[in-house]
Amino acid sequence: MEINYYKTEDIMHIVISKCPERGSAEINPNITLELNENREIIGIEILEASKFFRDYILETANAKLMHMEYKLAAQ
Repeated sequence: MEINYYKTEDIMHIVISKCPERGSAEINPNITLELNENREIIGIEILEASKFFRDYILETANAKLMHMEYKLAAQ
């Protein structure tokens, strides 16, 4: 696996396999899966990567904090 980040474009490209790309699937406006001839994922391209990871980390942290607060309140 290889991970490349292009700072000026804010794009992260994750290479899972060096197989030739034969297609792609957009799973949301900023994330595209690169597929080989068997429709297996060989790469992932993330546009606006810094925003994606910031939002993902904040959402995950907030969900865990809410769960912890709920457990504490139930005690």
